[in-house]
Amino acid sequence: MGQGRGRFVGRRRTVGRAPEQPEASTPAAPGTAGESTPDVSAAIPYGMRLAAAWSWRLLLVGGVVAVVIFLVIQLRLIVIPLLVAVILSALLVPFSSLLQRHRWPKWLSITTAMLSALAVVGGLLTLGIWQIVRGSDELAAQSVIAWNEFRDWLESGPLHLTEAQLNDFVNQAVEAVQSGSGVLVSGALSVGTTVGHFLAGMLLALFATLFILIDGRGIWGWVVRIFPRRARAAVDGAGAAGWLTLQNFVKVQILVATIDAVGIGLGAFLLGVPLAVPIAILVFLGSFVPIVGAVATGALAVFVALVYNGLWPAVAMLGVVLLVQQLEGHVLQPLIMGTAVKVHPLGVVLAVAAGSFLAGIAGAFFAVPIAAVLNVMINYVAGGTWKHSPAPPLTEIASPLWRTVPQRPGYQRGE
Repeated sequence: MGQGRGRFVGRRRTVGRAPEQPEASTPAAPGTAGESTPDVSAAIPYGMRLAAAWSWRLLLVGGVVAVVIFLVIQLRLIVIPLLVAVILSALLVPFSSLLQRHRWPKWLSITTAMLSALAVVGGLLTLGIWQIVRGSDELAAQSVIAWNEFRDWLESGPLHLTEAQLNDFVNQAVEAVQSGSGVLVSGALSVGTTVGHFLAGMLLALFATLFILIDGRGIWGWVVRIFPRRARAAVDGAGAAGWLTLQNFVKVQILVATIDAVGIGLGAFLLGVPLAVPIAILVFLGSFVPIVGAVATGALAVFVALVYNGLWPAVAMLGVVLLVQQLEGHVLQPLIMGTAVKVHPLGVVLAVAAGSFLAGIAGAFFAVPIAAVLNVMINYVAGGTWKHSPAPPLTEIASPLWRTVPQRPGYQRGE
């Protein structure tokens, strides 16, 4: 009995005892068969590893951005009209929503908004072109008089050119034009192709604007469904914030164009330059085309002043044009535009410069709205408000597009 108990106790102690751990083997000396591989990452400083982690991620993001820019440039004939349609929609959706809130039928409010935009642009163009055509005969006669006066100045002025020398210059210019007729023909064909692309792009922009006005919420819902379910609330709220910013951009752009037109038109009127009204209209429309629009309309104002009023009024008109354009470029665009779209004035200037470098005139025009929308959307997603408020008040306040088009069944924010 005692022996059995002893055996049981001994067995219990043996079972409960922890197994003996083998002794830790000492690392083998270098060069022996049991040499272990050294941990290289432990030898690299933490700052270097952090910099490397940031570097490959930045390279990946830069590669994606480069691919996107390349695709946009290749598909510019489709992308540019689509962007124009989005900007037009940002201007027309509030007007259509206002009409719908006053119990207008949806089809009638959309039709009224589209026709109003076409009527305003077409009316301004018609008024400006009509007044220019009406004064074209007098402009041609004044141009001939101005050329004769300039020719007399070349002959009797400090240059003392003779009539034979002037005729030689004219003949050389005619010969240069005739020798370069092939270039002119190819240029005319290129202009014809460009005009065809412009007309096709304009039609595409009008159709896209119409569809956004009709079913903008459905289109946006389709875009949101592309993203994972957990990201849909963030994407939807960021889209609302970007939409509000885009609306502010359109309003400020119209304000800046109006200030340019009033400034240059008033300057032409005070200097006694004819065609002040069509000049102001063309300046207003040209302000929406960066770089080229301002240069072309300003040159037209100076030319009309030179032909009708002489050299010194033309110099004064040039001073007015430069003053207004400098005010726009260094005050109105950076400060007013930067405040409205929540982008620093330096960011506005750099965005326009980068856009013009990458995509010319179109890049300069779309640089500010794209930068502003991306800035607001990224800040909204990074802020994390969408995590606690799946239906942020910003969506209901900022985007009439969210309110005018009924919610489609099968899609709920943040699903």
